[in-house]
Amino acid sequence: MNARLRLLLFLIALAPAGAGAQAVSKHEEFVPKGGKGPIVVVISGTTGLPYYWSYAQRVSELGYYTVLIDGKDILTREQDGAANLRAVITTAQASAHGMRRKAMLIGFSQGGGGILAHGAAMDDVVVAAVAYYPATSWARNPVGLAARIRVPLLILAGAADRYNNCCLVESIRQIEAAARELDRPLELVVYPNADHGFNLDRYRGNYRHEDAEDAWRRTTQMLAKHQPLH
Repeated sequence: MNARLRLLLFLIALAPAGAGAQAVSKHEEFVPKGGKGPIVVVISGTTGLPYYWSYAQRVSELGYYTVLIDGKDILTREQDGAANLRAVITTAQASAHGMRRKAMLIGFSQGGGGILAHGAAMDDVVVAAVAYYPATSWARNPVGLAARIRVPLLILAGAADRYNNCCLVESIRQIEAAARELDRPLELVVYPNADHGFNLDRYRGNYRHEDAEDAWRRTTQMLAKHQPLH
């Protein structure tokens, strides 16, 4: 079966199941070399999928069945983002390429905000999550948000991030402080000189190789600990 047909079948499987349901509008799968692996769902920022293809491919090359989806379908006022995320995970679990166990989530900016809003509470289908510079401008109650965290969560943020004031480290620190007080499994790593998209080379001026590689190392450690290949 070629890649285009696999993607078409994946799209069909995610079609709305009933009245009011929403389908994830954009997604792409990356099949590991062995043909099957544990599931990792990568959730893009607002810029869309192309900025995250190389990252999703890199995750797949580790041996994971990686599904890349659009963060606009997860952190959204127009759709049921939680239902959309759950549908993606369920479909991936039913795929011939995905192992039938919980998924790992990796989200960026808007996608990272989707993890905070929905994925971090889905301990029935999510094993752990990593959020790069997550959007928090929508969050008005850091304590309530922290209280919903039920899976190990690593947040990687840039201290110099002022992109649209969406992902300010000050807000993220408030969530981290609340999580610590509530004994929730959140770890925060702040890169002092990093801006938004510090690990994405398409951002050009914002890319910081050393910080990007440290973030990747920490992400792979999370994968190895919570989503082992075997």
